[in-house]
Amino acid sequence: MYVGTQLAARDDEDYRVWAQLGIKHICADPAGEPGSWTLDDLLRLREKVEAFDLVLDMIQLPLPSSPIETATYPDILLAGPERERQIDAICTLVENLAKAGIPAAKYNLNLIGIPRTPDEKGRGGSLNASFRWDQTDQNAATGLAGVLPEDENWERIDYFLERVVPVAESNRIRLACHPHDPHTPPGYKGVTRVLGTVEGLKKFVQMRESPYHGLNFCQGTVGEMLDNPRDEIDDVIRWFGSRDKIFNLHFRNIRGRKLSFMETFPDEGDMDMAASLKTYKEVGYKYMIMPDHVPTISGRDPQGVAFAYCYGYIAALLQALETY
Repeated sequence: MYVGTQLAARDDEDYRVWAQLGIKHICADPAGEPGSWTLDDLLRLREKVEAFDLVLDMIQLPLPSSPIETATYPDILLAGPERERQIDAICTLVENLAKAGIPAAKYNLNLIGIPRTPDEKGRGGSLNASFRWDQTDQNAATGLAGVLPEDENWERIDYFLERVVPVAESNRIRLACHPHDPHTPPGYKGVTRVLGTVEGLKKFVQMRESPYHGLNFCQGTVGEMLDNPRDEIDDVIRWFGSRDKIFNLHFRNIRGRKLSFMETFPDEGDMDMAASLKTYKEVGYKYMIMPDHVPTISGRDPQGVAFAYCYGYIAALLQALETY
């Protein structure tokens, strides 16, 4: 286990700062439109990252967490006329990752984005992302996906996995899928979010079973699925971790529970992150541990400082875990 980051570098100074903070491993993407990335683009990115004595562990496939209306390859989840071509493009990208020596990719299978209600005040007046089901428009209009029943959603996901997982396995590229954030009741905005429950995630990782098919395990998002995150989270970690289905870890905390929570810094939420890290070690997790969302704080570089705080927190927990 080691500290990582997925924060996009604003310029070369960010690469230098990460190296100076002891962050060796990163997830980063080539410049340009995601659908246009070539093998040369991937090789140039790896060369650039390594010039700062960093390791390019992972990229984000062009399957983002944003709503399907803005997706590069929308027809994969919409079952549209360009689905085959778009899946072929993902397969080619996976093959090029292997040629470029980049061992993993994370991705989302997201139709309605990341619903949130207005930010709430956190520690010291920070602004923290929140979700309160009773504050949402529970009859919100459907989007481009329309009304998508659960069975059909699973069929579209399986169609994608059936074609992409064998390519990932033959090229030894780990594919890490992010859960649906947050859990919402069935039919919200017309969609049943099948990767928004622990049982759904269990079903997902057992479909098209492969050692290269697993999760970008977001502890914050999984906590948002639970009635009692503090007491339940470690058993969830054990289930997926003992089956080697965690390929990347978003080390994020919340205050609250299913359908009513606020995101927090890792040290101030309801989940015991130090205890969870012990569980990840017990199950043999061996990849990046990275901050995900962070509260919005004051100052000249709010995001950079907030992420740096999280890097230091993770590094300290790792050191204590190895020492004591």
